[in-house]
Amino acid sequence: MNIFKTTVLLAALTLLLVFVGGMIGGRTGMIYAFVFALIMNFVSYWFSDKIVLMMYKAQPAKEEEVPAVYRIVRGLAARNNMPMPKIYIVPTPMPNAFATGRSPQHAVVAVTDGILRLLNETELEGVLAHEMAHVKHRDILTSTIVATVAGAIYMLANMARWSMMFGGRDRERNSANLIALLVMVILAPIAATLIQLAISRSREYDADEGGAHFTHNPIGLANALKKLQMGIQHAPGQDVNPTTAHMFIVNPFKGKDLMSLFSTHPPMEKRIARLEALVGKV
Repeated sequence: MNIFKTTVLLAALTLLLVFVGGMIGGRTGMIYAFVFALIMNFVSYWFSDKIVLMMYKAQPAKEEEVPAVYRIVRGLAARNNMPMPKIYIVPTPMPNAFATGRSPQHAVVAVTDGILRLLNETELEGVLAHEMAHVKHRDILTSTIVATVAGAIYMLANMARWSMMFGGRDRERNSANLIALLVMVILAPIAATLIQLAISRSREYDADEGGAHFTHNPIGLANALKKLQMGIQHAPGQDVNPTTAHMFIVNPFKGKDLMSLFSTHPPMEKRIARLEALVGKV
């Protein structure tokens, strides 16, 4: 169901891009903006893992440093016919984890110092299975495609705004067209953001379910999420870049979002309830 939802949302995002291009009326400008977004996200796709790991000062972990992590990840990879990803440690008390890499063959699973201190081995297995599910589902590729189209929409809206500022008195444009363009400039980026966030939340649900199937123990991940939610309250991600918040298994920022509509993660209560409903089914 979430795969279908993601497909529909991607189609909606693409249609929104076409609509914005049509509103501006400049096919050449639309093509240039889209090509620029493709180039930017191509670079991001190939180098985002290195950028993120450097951003959070993550270091490669030796097996003797985190034997439990290696044992769990190696077992998950073997049981699911996946390559063994690289293991990194992020030096922060914030309890969290994320996966990155452009493909299962170039994947990295990163865990923080905080999560290693907070969770027991069963709960840690649930978290690592969630991240391995992201890798198997190639969610980095999905998020890159989404970012490409959304980025093109943002740039087109920005172009339209400058066009209105410097060409708003063009006699060929009537007031109705200017109003329609103004509405598009305001609403299109918001709509693109909402679609982007909806896709991110769908992928989190899929990774939760995938992780539960990997371990055959959805309660392990459910209990981990409960602990992580409380742990973030005591040790939030003070140095987390908001543009990377969607990568983490739980929202790295303290407190609840003022508007859940703009959250990169599904409500924790729903995630836990869905996992508990899988007991005896995986």
